[in-house]
Amino acid sequence: MSETPDARTALTDSPFLRACRREPVPHTPVWFMRQAGRSLPEYRKLREGTTMLDSCMRPDLVTEITLQPVRRHKVDAAIFFSDIVVPLKAIGVDLDIKPGVGPVVERPFRSREDLARLRPLEPDDVKYVTEAIGMLTTELGDTPLIGFAGAPFTLASYLVEGGPSRNHEHTKALMYGDPQLWADLLDRLADLTGAFLRVQIEAGASAVQLFDSWAGALAPADYRETVLPASKKVLETVAPYGVPRIHFGVGTGELLGLMGEAGADVVGADWRVPLDEAARRIGPGRAVQGNLDPAVLFAPREAVETQTRKVLDAAQDLPGHIFNLGHGVLPDTDAEALTRLVAYVHEQTAR
Repeated sequence: MSETPDARTALTDSPFLRACRREPVPHTPVWFMRQAGRSLPEYRKLREGTTMLDSCMRPDLVTEITLQPVRRHKVDAAIFFSDIVVPLKAIGVDLDIKPGVGPVVERPFRSREDLARLRPLEPDDVKYVTEAIGMLTTELGDTPLIGFAGAPFTLASYLVEGGPSRNHEHTKALMYGDPQLWADLLDRLADLTGAFLRVQIEAGASAVQLFDSWAGALAPADYRETVLPASKKVLETVAPYGVPRIHFGVGTGELLGLMGEAGADVVGADWRVPLDEAARRIGPGRAVQGNLDPAVLFAPREAVETQTRKVLDAAQDLPGHIFNLGHGVLPDTDAEALTRLVAYVHEQTAR
């Protein structure tokens, strides 16, 4: 179903998209990474008996899970329910998401021959994504939908390590030991990620986020030389669509300036750096997203509001702030605490 001109105008004027463009907003917009799922009892009930990857490939489940936090929390944007390894699975990489562990790759990537396992992503590989986003944009009305993908470095780390890693020793061994293979791997993954984001935008996503879970493991010089070109390529790939592009990494306080150089419209900061300092490091011309520590939500209500106020105070002079956590919602978070947090931010920042 095509959108009417009035519907498109309402969507464009949403607080979230206005903040991405660093325009005046009626209140600071709020959404949460990993809001779709995890902490919601209705999500856990819906997911019973269905694996994570299977859930990501069923448009009916993706639609309902994506909508759940919008209904419950009244957030200003929805985040598409998926996983960063979905495009890898779609092109035939033998992997699974194991409960309590995360993505696990059956045969880790360690040689040039492994590059042949990364063929280009075609839209037909992820038809379920296109279908789900079509359903969602109809249901969401004037609430924007954020598409997302894993950044090349994080995808490469999963492929090379074979799963989550504390030290990324195999990843760094490849990066330092065979720089050309490493560059070729990240370039191939940049093409894959760009294609996956294009599918989401063409289906109706109003913004996209590039999620670099593991980039904080790198020194700035290594990031600049070996990772920045690939992330920049992804962001440039989707630039012609004109939708806001968000770039977020964990433990990336020392990399914020470089992430700003990658070309996103919005750069997310985790909780380790105050937002005013994060904005200074990122540089001018970017909106800032963040950055309440997810663990704060386990504290009493008054403490949550005190810490939230600190985030809002640090952001009060920034032209463009999107309130979020400094990482994803923790699985045992009380859903009511999230609902109260959204209402508190809206009330405190109403203009």
